Amino acid sequence: MGRKICRAFAVLILMAVVAVCIPMTVPRLMGYDVYVVISGSMEPGIPVGSALYVEAAAPEEVEAGDVIAFYDNGAVITHRVVENHVVEGEFITKGDANAANDLAPVPYGALIGRMAKSVPFLGNVMAVCSGAKGKTYLACGVAGAVLLLWAGKLLDRDRELKEGQGFTPFKKNSD
Repeated sequence: MGRKICRAFAVLILMAVVAVCIPMTVPRLMGYDVYVVISGSMEPGIPVGSALYVEAAAPEEVEAGDVIAFYDNGAVITHRVVENHVVEGEFITKGDANAANDLAPVPYGALIGRMAKSVPFLGNVMAVCSGAKGKTYLACGVAGAVLLLWAGKLLDRDRELKEGQGFTPFKKNSD
């Protein structure tokens, strides 16, 4: 009985750890870059704390209305394309929450890719889990699950030993 309870808790903990790690790892294995939205320039469509999944795209194939991720002075920005100037090799972009287009055009060389999907609030969870504290919590979760499995095994082994020797806590052995 003790082993079953420990195993059930261990499985629940491991499932939670896996559920947190899947959105951060599997998309990267499939070729997507993953970013967390930290400013409100794309609200309400893409709220702060969203996870963005960005796929590679040829600059010439990006169309007006697409949301792109690009580098700007070392930061990653996500804005909507207003115009794609193929001849000049640049995009005119604008944040959905902004009244005017961005001041500087985005050169094709700064393009990371086109947004494939955004998931509200998931970025907050990913930001915590990818930091030092989050990694420590995830590692402790895995270690706790392993300890629960080990404790359950010990409980069952102890019970089997007592039953195999005819041990009962209220009777004296006559051997």
